[in-house]
Amino acid sequence: MTYELTAEQIQQVLQGISVPPQPQIMVDLQMEQVMPSPDLRSIAKLISQDPGLSGSLLKIVNSPHFGLANRIASIQQAVNLLGCNTVINLINAQSIKGELTDEAILVLNRFWDSAQDVAMTCLTLAKRLGYHSPDEAYSLGLFHDCGIPLMIKRFPNYMQVLEEAYASASDERRVVDTENRLLTTNHAVVGYFTARSWRLPEHLCEVIANHHNALSIFSDDSGRDAQLKTLLGILKMAEHICETHRVLGGQAVDMEWQYISQPILEYVGLSGYDFENLRESIRDLAVL
Repeated sequence: MTYELTAEQIQQVLQGISVPPQPQIMVDLQMEQVMPSPDLRSIAKLISQDPGLSGSLLKIVNSPHFGLANRIASIQQAVNLLGCNTVINLINAQSIKGELTDEAILVLNRFWDSAQDVAMTCLTLAKRLGYHSPDEAYSLGLFHDCGIPLMIKRFPNYMQVLEEAYASASDERRVVDTENRLLTTNHAVVGYFTARSWRLPEHLCEVIANHHNALSIFSDDSGRDAQLKTLLGILKMAEHICETHRVLGGQAVDMEWQYISQPILEYVGLSGYDFENLRESIRDLAVL
């Protein structure tokens, strides 16, 4: 069963926070939709590579228009529910939000590349560790840094601040602490509110809000928030495997991982040796 929305309804739902879609993905989607019989699976695969488009899609399918009992995080499920016409209307709505400058595309390429790699690695790790919803882990990887494009829009020097934040990370200074000091906000907080505006499941929003707060969360031995810890552990392992510290943080060494790796690996039941083998096997599979 699909739920068709008009272009006007889509515009109404999409009001508010917007993360720019990747230009090449938009081109590929435009090519797909002019085919005589557009393939929903191909469209879903393209959309799932882009945080902005995926967020807009989930915002619509999780909106009151549909009245779903539970919020969903699966891009393929959202595409199936919406149907071809509504998805094409969504693509067209996103395509008229304004062209990006070459400079903006160059900066955002770091974000887009990182988001896709971390999402695929989260999916693989979730399957290897037996997490019950690999699609959910994929969505977390795709969306966890969705605050970064909005910070770039707001602060012209944001990438320099982010690089400083990664360089100065320690057991006493989180990545977001440097952002808070220099900008009075940070990409995890902005990402949390962006994810909520997209109506992502609340537990995914919580992981996004806390994805640079791992040391504190894994130091809590109360046994609460097992799902939060599992998803956060998967995400931080994926970030390290994908070298987010280099792609986004501009650093040769993952300073953050040095002090959070032990509690995370202990929680998920992996030794350092096990994790290194897992990392190499994922890279050998050409996930990245």
